[in-house]
Amino acid sequence: MTINIIGAGNVAYHLTKALLYKQLPLQQLYNRSAFSADFDCFAVEKTHCLSELKPATLTIIATSDNAIASLSEQLPFSGGLVVHTSGNTPLTALHPKNRRGVFYPLQSFSKHTEVDFSKVPICLEAENTDDLTLLQQLASHLSTHCYQLSSAQRQLLHVAAVFANNFTNHLIAISQEICEQHHIPFELLQPLIAETFAKLQHHTALEAQTGPARRGDTRTITAHLALLNEPQKQLYEYLTKSIINTYGKKVL
Repeated sequence: MTINIIGAGNVAYHLTKALLYKQLPLQQLYNRSAFSADFDCFAVEKTHCLSELKPATLTIIATSDNAIASLSEQLPFSGGLVVHTSGNTPLTALHPKNRRGVFYPLQSFSKHTEVDFSKVPICLEAENTDDLTLLQQLASHLSTHCYQLSSAQRQLLHVAAVFANNFTNHLIAISQEICEQHHIPFELLQPLIAETFAKLQHHTALEAQTGPARRGDTRTITAHLALLNEPQKQLYEYLTKSIINTYGKKVL
């Protein structure tokens, strides 16, 4: 087996690092512009010219979603297995001159934050059994959590991940902003944040919900709204109504 990786973003960086750590046969890296200094430590052939990309058993396109289709069409070879790493892009976005698949690691990647790939769920899709088996074998070298999902399932999973990760992080950023504006140590909230996620190991989120909206505590809700700026107030009101409606309390 030989593996190529296309891209130089966070996913490409961590995937390259994980494959090399597991001593898997990474043949070549391609990016249309210069690789960042973070890639200097990887002893792998690198190229900025797509025509120089060698055929491989597996080519992984780890780029932004809007580049996947055009890159797969421009590849200088055909008949190989080409996969992308996107949660929201269907398998069919890949050009059919190569066999097509998906290798989607479900994680939020930041370049300078270490990732334990053994705990990262990897979602797989392929057009035939042999290619799926190859992807499963590769994924099993990296992670103990491998799943076969269709493009439709993966897109829904990606939506769920945005709620669970991106929106949650944004809300925590707002709480951090409130603390900073009023000279309150944000570290006071960190045990609460940790406990919020720890509960989900043993309870559903529906069961674990607490707070004034869950209780229908309109007095506390009104007091909170008076403390917030307009954008914060609008978001607080919307989320409060959503929680109240979920649990059948009286709507504000």
